[in-house]
Amino acid sequence: MMLVVGSLWLTGCSQTNTVNTLSTVQQPLTADGRFKNLYPGEKSYPLTCQQDCYLPQATLSCKTDAPAEQCRYTGPQQWPELDTGFTLRWLGHASFQIQTRDGQQLLLDPVLEQFDWPVNWAFWLSEGFNRQLPAALSEQELAATDAVLYSHIHYDHLNKSDIRRLGAKPHYLVPLAVAEHLPQQQLQITEMAWYSQMQLGALKVHALPAHHFSNRIWVPFLYEDFGDSSWNGWLLEFNGKKLFFAGDTGYSQHFADIQQKYGDIDICLLPIASYHHDTDGDWYRYVHNTPEDALSAAVDLGCKVMIPWGYGNASWKMGDHSSHAPLQRLLTMQQRLQGQPQGLVPLLILNEGDKVKL
Repeated sequence: MMLVVGSLWLTGCSQTNTVNTLSTVQQPLTADGRFKNLYPGEKSYPLTCQQDCYLPQATLSCKTDAPAEQCRYTGPQQWPELDTGFTLRWLGHASFQIQTRDGQQLLLDPVLEQFDWPVNWAFWLSEGFNRQLPAALSEQELAATDAVLYSHIHYDHLNKSDIRRLGAKPHYLVPLAVAEHLPQQQLQITEMAWYSQMQLGALKVHALPAHHFSNRIWVPFLYEDFGDSSWNGWLLEFNGKKLFFAGDTGYSQHFADIQQKYGDIDICLLPIASYHHDTDGDWYRYVHNTPEDALSAAVDLGCKVMIPWGYGNASWKMGDHSSHAPLQRLLTMQQRLQGQPQGLVPLLILNEGDKVKL
């Protein structure tokens, strides 16, 4: 069964959002009408670390080395000269501020404080901590936002309190069936199916597949709204230069598909966290990259530079050993894979709040 989407405009009272839906291809659905991945079923992985995956790294200055907790990366960077016109700042977890050469500012998956209530409360009760506050944007910077892109509706990627703070000025770009989850405050929202695109000034935005899932109703092991909305990666294209944000995703054939359609990617923002869990490791990895999966994805995508995310002092450490265990594993695996394509991926490793022009 496939989804067929046309253009739909919803208007009404003064607080009603305006929603436009763009669809180029038909996204697959399950038999009961829920969104699903392009490549479901049993998976195989090019690489899997079996032992000594978290070796101490001289380039990580940490409060504790085993596990790597509360760290700062102090090592050399490896990225090539790219001149893409993109300036980016990592705010923590999956949140990025992107600025383009023509003066636009975009936010990717901004979650600027904690989870929305009551999940923030439930997380604190179950885990015993809240994340440290991530790198802050000033009110002036927030007011300068032209567009906000969300990859999916999970609480660590979409925060309704941030939307209320950002207000109606930005254009909100979201996956299919996500608009209903945004607060009604006269927002301009475009839902974008996989492989649809739209123009924002000189910037072309492509909605791309990810290998993940969605739900917003948070009851452990009871996901009543599982798959009711879709999940995206995003490709930003500016004067032929490309920045790819993978969103939450496991490793699958979709990375190679993206490279085949769009060519090598200049900047790849790839997740490396939330792949580990003592009781359900296979499920976590199915929908989240391990660090070595991210290196394999970077090869598939032809990344000229890879920027990892998901770890950090302002992370929730969901499905991970510690705040910087994923980065520790990434560095361990890149060193171990020297001579193989995954070991040659140029890495630009940021600390939360770092800003770079590429």
